[in-house]
Amino acid sequence: MLTTRYLTGSPNWLDLGVPDLQEAESFYGALFGWRFRPAGAEAGGHGVFQLDGRTVAGGTVTPPREGPPAWTVHFQSPDADATATAVRDGGGTVLAGPADVAGLGRTAVFADPAGAGFAVRQAGDATRGLDVVNDPNSLCWLELYTRDTAAAMAFYGAVLGIESSSVPWPDGVDSYILLAPAGGDDDAAFGGVVPLGTGPAGSPEGAYWTPCFEVLDTDGTAAKAERLGGGVRQAPTEMGGVGRFAALTDPHGARFALITSTPQQP
Repeated sequence: MLTTRYLTGSPNWLDLGVPDLQEAESFYGALFGWRFRPAGAEAGGHGVFQLDGRTVAGGTVTPPREGPPAWTVHFQSPDADATATAVRDGGGTVLAGPADVAGLGRTAVFADPAGAGFAVRQAGDATRGLDVVNDPNSLCWLELYTRDTAAAMAFYGAVLGIESSSVPWPDGVDSYILLAPAGGDDDAAFGGVVPLGTGPAGSPEGAYWTPCFEVLDTDGTAAKAERLGGGVRQAPTEMGGVGRFAALTDPHGARFALITSTPQQP
């Protein structure tokens, strides 16, 4: 599970890039109860979303020329420059940085060889990462959607030291690939990998990471997202032993997911 005890290769930050942060604050504020706190003019439009005073995500203005609206996951790195070199050596692309961000550390943005965007964050003195995960209306899981799962695991293992393992899917038909930072304990998994097929219209989709937020009521939250101008990519679905899941987009088109997790037996 996600924790705020950040290890190398674990997710430690999440950024929303959209052309209009005021509209994003309106949507996520109504959906999750988040409030946006700008970081100041010197931060170039960047700021943080907070829930009851605790940071749950970052937000930044992204002009259309810089790419479509999206959520970008950041992974903990002890050396962002060395990670950038490893990304290039592994066939990925350095999209921005590495660069220092006041108070936040050193960051860089990449695309893996299949085109999925992600970032790293070498933590600064002010904060190590998100203040809260797993609570209702906060990040609880990540999924990588990609066609060549073996190639993806080799890349992220080489670049970030991420370890992968297969577990049976609840219906017993397929397996699911779990992701965890190197050196984590048995409960350190923070995400999974889903083989990517074709989109609803039959056209191939590109690889991508998507964040999943814990909610108290997946069906009610998905319906509310639609009323607020978002879209439903996958209707609420029961995943045996895991929880009730739905895949959505916000009004800008940024992809995210919801889950009401099934309580696990101690």
